[in-house]
Amino acid sequence: MALYVYWFMLGLVLVGLEMATGTFYLLILAIATAVGGVAALLGWGMPVQLALVALGGVIGIVVLRRWKGGRVSNLDDQNLDVGLPVKVLAWHADGTARVFFRGAEWDAELDTPASAREGAFYIKAMRGSIIIMSNHKPA
Repeated sequence: MALYVYWFMLGLVLVGLEMATGTFYLLILAIATAVGGVAALLGWGMPVQLALVALGGVIGIVVLRRWKGGRVSNLDDQNLDVGLPVKVLAWHADGTARVFFRGAEWDAELDTPASAREGAFYIKAMRGSIIIMSNHKPA
């Protein structure tokens, strides 16, 4: 089989994998391998084909990153637990607490160490599996 057929088959495999992931990165690589297939079809040498595939992949990924905004969404902004009340079960000597929330006990910290330890507490943020709580309900 001719070399260009292998390039196009690799591109089709990458398109199939892209359909399973939905990230567009494999689609960019599939397009880059198609460029390598066209170079092989035109009779260009293997070093030129590989260079075109690499260049097409890098340029495509840079363009895709700019199109997507180049940033990952901040998961803290999507936390649906912020603002919900927690029940303090016990305070520890180091200022942390054990709280009850959603049917389980959690470790918790105050947002500011000077906050009072009485009254109602609300979730301000989550840091891993630790609840950051506040005396005031966040907006």
